[in-house]
Amino acid sequence: MKSDIQIAKTIKLKPIQQIAKILNVKESDLELYGKYKAKLPLSLIKKSKVNKSKLILVTALSPTPAGEGKTTMSIGLTQGMNQIGKKTTVVLREPSLGPVFGIKGGATGGGWSQVLPMEDINLHFTGDFSAIEKAHNLLAALIDNNIQSKTKSINIDPRTILWKRVMDMNDRALRDIVIGLGGTGSGIPRETGFDITAASEIMAILCLSDDLMDLKTRLGNIFVGFTFEKKPVYAKDLNAQGAMTALLKDAIKPNLTQTIEGNPAIIHGGPFANIAQGTNSVIATRMGMSLSDYVVTEAGFGCDLGAEKFLDIKCVSANLSPKAIVLVATIRALKYHGGADLKSLNRSNQKAVKSGLENLKKHIENVLQFGIQPVVAINRFTTDTDAEIQIVIDKCESLGVKAILCNVWGKGGKGALELAKAVVEIVDNPTKKFKPLYDWNWPVEKKIETIAKKVYGADAVDYSTKAKADLRKIKRLGLENLPICIAKTQKSLSDNPKLLGRPKGFSITVREIEFAVGANFLIPITGNIMRMPGLPSTPSSEFIDIDKNGNITGLS
Repeated sequence: MKSDIQIAKTIKLKPIQQIAKILNVKESDLELYGKYKAKLPLSLIKKSKVNKSKLILVTALSPTPAGEGKTTMSIGLTQGMNQIGKKTTVVLREPSLGPVFGIKGGATGGGWSQVLPMEDINLHFTGDFSAIEKAHNLLAALIDNNIQSKTKSINIDPRTILWKRVMDMNDRALRDIVIGLGGTGSGIPRETGFDITAASEIMAILCLSDDLMDLKTRLGNIFVGFTFEKKPVYAKDLNAQGAMTALLKDAIKPNLTQTIEGNPAIIHGGPFANIAQGTNSVIATRMGMSLSDYVVTEAGFGCDLGAEKFLDIKCVSANLSPKAIVLVATIRALKYHGGADLKSLNRSNQKAVKSGLENLKKHIENVLQFGIQPVVAINRFTTDTDAEIQIVIDKCESLGVKAILCNVWGKGGKGALELAKAVVEIVDNPTKKFKPLYDWNWPVEKKIETIAKKVYGADAVDYSTKAKADLRKIKRLGLENLPICIAKTQKSLSDNPKLLGRPKGFSITVREIEFAVGANFLIPITGNIMRMPGLPSTPSSEFIDIDKNGNITGLS
């Protein structure tokens, strides 16, 4: 069986100008990055066309550590829809180098449902992550420079600074560090650390901005900390927003690539879903909707994380209304949530599948709460048995939801033709209308409680002393009307990664609440959420190599 990269290398890529032509984009509008990648100008976004296009979200049940194939399914569905004559573009996030070199591998799909050139997309791409990293670290440098300054200091209290530095790599040794050592010429010593670039608020800001000037305004609103006089300090107080925006002038433009079957793919931004909104940029989504009749996009991790934030934050902020949601399910994930050990997921276990269906059932209920009709896409693996698959199909039918077996890894668009037809039937003949779960103007505690109880299934929400103090700060800073972006483990519907399936009788504990004023949301922190992952004992990087001719191997 060929690997993903081996399959990708068999494809003769089309020049990006030919892909642009499918979308009626002129060659003169493209900003070329070699032969097979280009940036698209924001002038191509047309509100009238956005309003006519139909948006489809791909999400999943609670995943196993390796993921359940949302990106692969998104690409396969897009290829399938194009095969049945529907002009469709897939709009995805960019991969982070942390997972690429860590445990999950790349994020360009797999098998015969990939976006290409997969090596370029997984490794640096068009430099967007680098630009975000540089803009973030510029602000960090300006903060420490102001503390050191004897003439322009605004009297920032170093103990209150929340802004760390970032890099796009998994490096646990940088989570907590001390800077400013080496004498008076090296700055003021203080504790800080590094987050991974995908966790930067600037990543979240870029993906929620309407245009360059909105980006600039949001960057200026980044909350840094407090002065010794207890006054809030924002990036604009350091005159940082102009230079930061200049670094992001190209990164704000979406990237055009192609699927393995030559369909258009727009790839832009990459916030994680357990700590941010977990979806591509508003600009990229609008771009896709301006240029095609249907857009397929995905949101990170399970429906309780990426999809909830996509719907309650991104869609409300950008006035988007998805017409259908595809819930990706795998037999292995159902077994995992049914109590089977990770090492035994390749063995037949109908009992575990039946038990694990409670997790899928909860996610179906969650989608329906938003007024959207779900379709379950069973992402087939070679170890799945027909009996296990039939259990899922029968259960979904009893819930009034279609469950469709798909083989997009092995067959590409052909493996999603039935799914494509079912999705088109829903979006072209809607019987439901999207509605967010809560009103942004509700009290902060009510918004958090609504998500915890209705989406996670919690009985109650508990607040630490620190979180209660943060609630008071939120009120003092006038941030009560911001939406909620809960940071939570992706491994469970609860905030405890060990509670698999559909846990009941639990409480969500909010440890603290961060203020992402530039991104325009509040982040209640639950459980032990890490913003700088570590590498596994055998990282994926050990299998990646390059020969004298520049041919890369080992990417997945």
